[in-house]
Amino acid sequence: MTQPDLFAPETLPTPSAEVVALSQGIPSNIRFGTSTWTYDGWFGDVYHRHYRGPQPAKRLEEYARYPLFRTVGIDSAFYDPPSEEELQSYARALPAGFPCVSKVWDRITAKRLSQDVFKEAVLGPYERSFRDQAGCFVFEFQSMRGKDLPDPLQWADQLDAFLEELPRDFRYGVELRNPELLTDLHGEVLKRHGVAHVFNSWTEMPSIGEQLDLGWTFPANFTVARALLKPGRRYADAVKQFQPYDRVQEPLPGLRADLVRLVTEAHRRRVEAFILANNRAEGNAPGTIKAVARMWQEGDVKGTSGGR
Repeated sequence: MTQPDLFAPETLPTPSAEVVALSQGIPSNIRFGTSTWTYDGWFGDVYHRHYRGPQPAKRLEEYARYPLFRTVGIDSAFYDPPSEEELQSYARALPAGFPCVSKVWDRITAKRLSQDVFKEAVLGPYERSFRDQAGCFVFEFQSMRGKDLPDPLQWADQLDAFLEELPRDFRYGVELRNPELLTDLHGEVLKRHGVAHVFNSWTEMPSIGEQLDLGWTFPANFTVARALLKPGRRYADAVKQFQPYDRVQEPLPGLRADLVRLVTEAHRRRVEAFILANNRAEGNAPGTIKAVARMWQEGDVKGTSGGR
């Protein structure tokens, strides 16, 4: 006879009344979540089991029970595409139809765009093992410098040719790290292919609010936002400052207000919105999501250049 598992899913504590109430006020087309999820600092809020190491699939099962989370960012896929076995373990851990935002392997977005590598190394395993949870793929193009930085017309042509060859039965987003490429030409290419602009808060990028003001940043029938860093801050500095990510350490009113604007605009347009927060923005991604959800419900858009 084996001892019962005290931390089985059915014995997990009921989510807090505050988080449940916040989740009930969020429209169904707004999907909050976090960029990655394997953080011990979330114990007592998101997690109540004790984990040995990352255990991503086990944690994902508990993550999906958190009432405010309706999506998750698989950021590790940027460094190496997940195997079919990994994807199968994630699929078993998630509720049916729980959509994930997967970053695309950097081999595909660095220096040379390769549709064939993307189809074989990324899409193939997802199609076979994770189709029901493949919400969106994000092509993140890291900062380009000098001769590696194309002019806006060159960039639009290259991106247009790449997107033209992608299978149409998946959704895609493009995240730039070069503000010079945030042009109307870029927006036209995204719109032609029904590809989302990925709003991002990052070191050298204009704020999410400034990206909203560009006018072309809703080129698809869904949108993605990634609240990653305070503009001007380096990633390594944020890691050093905020670990172990157990609480919000530096609230960013401007970022929160911009995310409320984005949620409001997505709701007005009736498009599905994947809103992902990272621990390196304020110190604790779940805390950032709770704050934004609360502001949206209270109609608080102070500090934005627009409103509801």
